[in-house]
Amino acid sequence: MSDLDLALSIALGVGLAAATGFRVFLPMLVVSAAAYTGYLPVEENFAWLGTPGALIMLGVAALVEILAYYIPGVDNLLDVLATPAAVVAGTLVSAAVITDLPPMLKWTTAIIAGGGVAGLTQGVTALLRAKSTVLTAGVGNPVIATAELGGSLLVSLLALAAPLVALLVVIVFLWLAMRLIRRIARSASSSSTG
Repeated sequence: MSDLDLALSIALGVGLAAATGFRVFLPMLVVSAAAYTGYLPVEENFAWLGTPGALIMLGVAALVEILAYYIPGVDNLLDVLATPAAVVAGTLVSAAVITDLPPMLKWTTAIIAGGGVAGLTQGVTALLRAKSTVLTAGVGNPVIATAELGGSLLVSLLALAAPLVALLVVIVFLWLAMRLIRRIARSASSSSTG
């Protein structure tokens, strides 16, 4: 495997992992569909992702997850459950697409880069939703749910088509989200002291 192929493989894994931070099952559904059609080769141990059963199961799970985020109160509960699930899903999806690496290096990369970025993305979106719940009494949460859904789908598809661009999009998103969170925290702090 060339250095470029290795970099693309890792960027693909990290991009897909970041997408699991927005929605746990949608990126896995995209990987399953890509593996099923033969577009995306997956690691031998993850060949089950390309089966019709996995495609159906992940499709149902993705649909239920998407709809649940539009139910007030359930969305915040899902964030509590989705954070550890996103880390696991990010690790698995990274490991599935990072091929031709020795197992120790592959799993270390999948856990640190894949699981880490999935957890960070999920943490940022959960924090944004919590702030939205407090500031808008939950009225703004469907906007965040829609943005997360779009982000998950965009980053998943972009990771398959242009992994390095997807990685750049994830970095920019996290940077912008952190700036927004700081701005919200500063305004909340100044309004509580004023």
